[in-house]
Amino acid sequence: MTTYLVATASVHTTAAACDYLGERVTPDDTVFVVSVSEDGMEARDAGDATNVARTRLVEPTVETITAEGRPSDVVQDLVAERGVDVVLIGPRRGDPDAAPGLGGTAADLLVSLDVPVVVVPLPDLD
Repeated sequence: MTTYLVATASVHTTAAACDYLGERVTPDDTVFVVSVSEDGMEARDAGDATNVARTRLVEPTVETITAEGRPSDVVQDLVAERGVDVVLIGPRRGDPDAAPGLGGTAADLLVSLDVPVVVVPLPDLD
């Protein structure tokens, strides 16, 4: 049994993480999907981002979490509290117009967590 944590701020990141997990998860696995609301982010966006996983992942148990705060702090706390084995993140907030490269949260999690962190590529929306 593996426990995954998908940290997402957009439906695009969630969809990419679900595509990655599609052939990897088993019915015995657990998937937590967390979206952290930050200043300037619509609360509905967080809900939409987490709900994508419920429709895309049928087999494993999926629990969605919405939280407020600094995203990397929330993710680090969840990893410790929930016994997470693998974290999945997008390279940056799911904004297709964002500059290429890692965002601050992704960079922070890559150096601060002691579990594998998978950076899923975002789809090309052009």
